[in-house]
Amino acid sequence: QVQLVESGGGLVQSGGSLRLSCAASGIIFSMYVMGWYRQAPGKQRELVATIASGGSGGSTNYPDSVKGRFTISTDNAKNTVYLQMNSLKPEDTSVYYCYARRLGTSTQNWGQGTQVTVSS
Repeated sequence: QVQLVESGGGLVQSGGSLRLSCAASGIIFSMYVMGWYRQAPGKQRELVATIASGGSGGSTNYPDSVKGRFTISTDNAKNTVYLQMNSLKPEDTSVYYCYARRLGTSTQNWGQGTQVTVSS
């Protein structure tokens, strides 16, 4: 039973920072790819970040739109994945979703989403 519970969304000014948290249950991080996606009104859902800690030692992935500004990390003791967002821009405004996919499968698990609004 996989369950993802997000927190940390809110309103922030352009140039500011937020940290999103995703509390995961039913997951061992070494066996899953964890990530964050976002979806703004009228736009397709897009990848923000992924992290995989198993296999050859772990890896992260970011699109160019957030690379250098956002950082994904996990805390295994707390079973929580984080998204640290710095230098936020109005175009980062979106609903952010936590996601988990077990390695070797295509089944995706999603959190409920949390709103992030960046004002100019």
